[in-house]
This record gives sequence, C-alpha cells and structure tokens, in this order.
Amino acid sequence: MAEIKTLAATTRARVGKGAARSTRREGRIPAVIYGGGDPAEAIELDFRETNKLIYAGHFLTTQFDIEVAGAVQRVIPRDYQLDPVKDLPLHVDFLRLKPGSTLKVEVPVHLVNQETCPGVKKGGSVNVVRHSIEMRVPADSIPEAVTADLGALDINDSIHLSTLALPAGCKATQPERDFTIVTIAPPAVVPEDPAAAAAAAAAPKGKGGKAAPAAAAPAAKKK
Repeated sequence: MAEIKTLAATTRARVGKGAARSTRREGRIPAVIYGGGDPAEAIELDFRETNKLIYAGHFLTTQFDIEVAGAVQRVIPRDYQLDPVKDLPLHVDFLRLKPGSTLKVEVPVHLVNQETCPGVKKGGSVNVVRHSIEMRVPADSIPEAVTADLGALDINDSIHLSTLALPAGCKATQPERDFTIVTIAPPAVVPEDPAAAAAAAAAPKGKGGKAAPAAAAPAAKKK
C-alpha cells in the first residue's frame, strides 16, 4: 500500500474568488475537502509544502491525513489547478476516504527484470505502451504500482492487461479491453550473417582493396 503522508491545514472562513486571491497573497493555497457523505469543507494549505508535494510526483495517488482544527481526515487529491503562466498551485480538491469505499485512480506500471530480458539481450528495445492503468481500488489500500515482469520476454513478445497480476481488491475499469502494456520491439538493424561476413572477408582483393572480379570463362575455340 502507498505511504500515507500528513498535511496540516486551517479552516478557511471565506470562500469565493476574492477570498481565494487574498489567501494566496498570504502565502497559502485555498483547498476543499468533499465527499464521504459529509458537507464540503473549505481549508487552506501552506504554499511551499503544497508546491513541493505536487512537483514531487504521484500527488494524485498519494493519501494524506489532513488535520484541521484538531480533527484528522483521510483524503486523496482529486484535482489541482496551476497558474497558466507561472505553473504555481492555485487550488486543490481533496476527496474524503471512508473505510469500505472504493475509488478510481491511475496506478503506474513498474517494469522489472529488464536486465535479464532475453529480447533485450538480443538487441531488442522495451516499448512501453501504457504507463498507468485506471483501476477501481479500495480507498484504504491504494497500490503504489502494478508490476510488469519482463524476465521471460523475447523479441516481439508483449504483456497485456489480462496477464498482469493486479493487487488484491483492485479491478481494471475496462477489463473487456485487453490493453497492450509493454512489448519488446526487434532491433532496428538486422545483425550480419556470420557465414556471409566470413566469405566476404576471405575473397581475394583487387586494386583499392576491392574484391577481385571473378575470372571470365575461357572463350570457345574456333573450328
């Protein structure tokens, strides 16, 4: 299960565009917690900490325990807005995670055993078709990744969704579509045939290092 991080927040007394701009001027990020059968709650977060978490990666699949006014809520980010010019965070939406509930998330695919892959050893290349899989997962057990093992793949072999072992309790949202996850593509240049190369090397050389032309057949004698 993915690591659960903590995040401090304070209640946001005012809402609306003007209040949000005022919050940002104070070095804070407006946010909201919704879902789980409870009313939406307006909060604000520290700008530096939030900006660091967003650009650290996997923000939308990371669970947080947010403490607001002494109460801790388990949440997951559902969306965030960035400034179109400065790429700085403007707003974050969090979804409450209740025990027993499920949610849709994009789970990244991690490749293993590339160094022992027979197809790669023969000069093939790893072609990743899908870097993540949309799945419905338990809210209290969101996986960090799905593992794709390349250890037995030869050139032109592939791994499809149906052959992956998904974490317990997790289901692909489109199981009827057997997506290709990764393939081993053949090398761009076909290796030279060793026998042909040896024959060419053994051929007599003419002027300039070029192979000598074959001897002409003797002319027929005139009767």
